[in-house]
This record gives sequence, structure tokens and C-alpha cells, in this order.
Amino acid sequence: MSLSLRDQLLQAGLLDPKKAQQQQQLTREQRHQRREQTKKAPTGPDPRVIAQQKAAAEKAARDAELNRKLQDKQDQKARRAQVKQLIEQHRVPKITESDELYNFVDNKRVRRLPVDRPMREKLIAGTLVIVRCDGRYEIVPADIAAKIVERDPHAGLKVTAAPESSASAPADEDDPYRDHKIPDDLMW
Repeated sequence: MSLSLRDQLLQAGLLDPKKAQQQQQLTREQRHQRREQTKKAPTGPDPRVIAQQKAAAEKAARDAELNRKLQDKQDQKARRAQVKQLIEQHRVPKITESDELYNFVDNKRVRRLPVDRPMREKLIAGTLVIVRCDGRYEIVPADIAAKIVERDPHAGLKVTAAPESSASAPADEDDPYRDHKIPDDLMW
């Protein structure tokens, strides 16, 4: 096994042992200082670390967006369940055997529900309202309809009252039919 140059010089007697120890101490200190300088030296940001941080931030943003969408769906589902419950609890019983039909417009289509005379009058007066849920139409009291529309604005249908025949229209002096009242249930 070969000896280091320092050891060979010490064996040959060409080097003083104290002086060799001092040189060894100096080289250790120099190495230690170089290590400290390399540790303290500012290095540029590592591109891998930057890429990892960027990917983590993008993943967090995606997760937050997915969580928001999931929460929106859950809220919408809860509101829909509340609307269904309100309708089920407060709907007016349907009339199955009736010759009278109440016509109303929904999405530019004319729909009809069987009603009786008192129910028709309440619908026209606005104390009863038609609401839509899952493609079905139900009749509920106006205060319940307000709660339903609060939860789902598209559930309530606006029913316009029938125009008053002679009370709101000014009477024409030359009208030969001014004394004749037009019935509300007139079918054309």
C-alpha cells in the first residue's frame, strides 16, 4: 500500500512532524471554509422545485373548482328536495272529474288543468298559483308559491288575471252592445 506524500516525507525525515500537523490543520480549515461558502452561495431556483410548486398550485385550483361545482350541485339538489316537499305538503287536491279546464301558458305552450268554479276564481284572483316540478303542474297557495319561487325561480308560473270586461274599459257611447256583458267562460 502506498503512503501519502506527507507520510513519505515524514518517514524520510525531510519534514518536521509539528509542521506537518499544522499544514494538515490548515488544509482542514480551508476545506471547511470552502464547504461553508458553497452552502451559503446563492444558487438559482431549482427548475424542478418550481415545476412541482406550479403543478401543486394548479392541482389546488382544480380541486377548489371541482369542490365548488360539487357544492353547487349539492345545494341545488337540496333546494329541489325542499321544493318537492313544499309542493307535496301544500298542494291543492287535483280535480279529476270536471268539464272545466283552466288554460295557462308555460314556455310558449298552452297547457290546461281541470278545475272547478271556486278554484278557477282563486287562480284568477291570485290566491292559488300553478307551480311546475319535474314536468308536473300542481296548484298551491300563493304564500307557499312565494317560498317555492325563492328556492327555484323557474318553478313558479305567472298567471295573469283575466281582464275585467266593462270595469276597466271605457264605455263607448255609440256601442250597441254596451249593456251586454261578456261571460268569462265563453268558449270560441
